[in-house]
Amino acid sequence: MTYAEFNASLTQQTPPAGLSSLLQALWYAGRDEWSNAHDIAQEHEGESLYDWLHALLHRQEGDASNAAYWYRRAGRPVFHGTIRHEWETLARTQLPA
Repeated sequence: MTYAEFNASLTQQTPPAGLSSLLQALWYAGRDEWSNAHDIAQEHEGESLYDWLHALLHRQEGDASNAAYWYRRAGRPVFHGTIRHEWETLARTQLPA
């Protein structure tokens, strides 16, 4: 699946079949289904990309201090672009153009 196909799938009612759990979480986050995305992030606590996702989710909910904690856990600097740009950046680490 390409990034464009993944992004277009956000209009569907369920995530596309065969997505990794990280992409499933990003799919939910892209639809503002925060709780579903957060549950997946918590299941993978301690894994760098999921900790980055966790930071993104806390930015999405407006909790900057909690987001900063998760950026530190992920070993990443705080992202200073828009939430949507960060979502796209993380999704593109998993998908071809």
